[in-house]
Amino acid sequence: MSLLFALVGTLAFAIVAPVLGCLLAGLDRKITARMQGRVGPPLLQPYYDVRKLIEKDNVSVNSSEGTYITCALVFTLLAGGIFYSGGNLLMSVFVITLAGLFFIVAAYSTRSPYAELGANRETLQVMSYEPMVLFMAVAFYMAAGTFDSAGVFALDAPVVTSIWLVFLGLLFVLTIKLRKSPFDLSYSHHAHQELVKGITTEMSGKTLAKVEIMHWCENVLFLGWVGLFFVWANPLSIVLAIVVVVLVYFLEIWIDNNFARVKWQAMLSSAWAVAFVAGFVNIAVLAYL
Repeated sequence: MSLLFALVGTLAFAIVAPVLGCLLAGLDRKITARMQGRVGPPLLQPYYDVRKLIEKDNVSVNSSEGTYITCALVFTLLAGGIFYSGGNLLMSVFVITLAGLFFIVAAYSTRSPYAELGANRETLQVMSYEPMVLFMAVAFYMAAGTFDSAGVFALDAPVVTSIWLVFLGLLFVLTIKLRKSPFDLSYSHHAHQELVKGITTEMSGKTLAKVEIMHWCENVLFLGWVGLFFVWANPLSIVLAIVVVVLVYFLEIWIDNNFARVKWQAMLSSAWAVAFVAGFVNIAVLAYL
């Protein structure tokens, strides 16, 4: 039955997540424009962009690039399906990491110097946020007694009350996972990226459209992890979780517009320091108690 739930959840996620992700991306552009004193594009501009990419001729450096991106998108949908169907949080973390690895391999397969440098930076980003994400899954298990995300609906209080340090650590690495400045080293939607388009330099047409859709789905999944900290047996807690998610996303947009990009050394060292303090210390306290 759990496999059936995961399949149904994946199908539902594949339908709903791109829609929500597209609206979030459009809202992101509008808020960013307002912060910069501009009017900004229409709310559905991300959809128009992706539709234009899908209509373009399929021109790629090699045939394997599109295959790797397709695998990355499929595993992203699977990770979201596992999580939102109430499945294993740790498995969702592993699957979304696998999707990230396929994305990196796709860039390496183009043999472009800009794409390879972007892939190197993407690998460093994975190295930076992965320890904190794994600590999050372990801490969630220790607080909820299960890895299943549906387990929060049986709790008397939200897990954030006992693993609030881990929550703060997740907020820190969330900036990396959402590809926001100061940690948008490998791939940026803005014109200040010195790598042209970094990891997606050689991607175009339907392949680049898949990358955009994958990014939308990733955002919905990562924000779901944030909301998980504030849900418990009370049905009204879902409303609280949605409010927190909205505030967190607005905070990420504000950070993106107010901080200059740092070097990869600063990203790696700060992310690991936060993972040790917020993750390891919180888990050690829970184990002691």
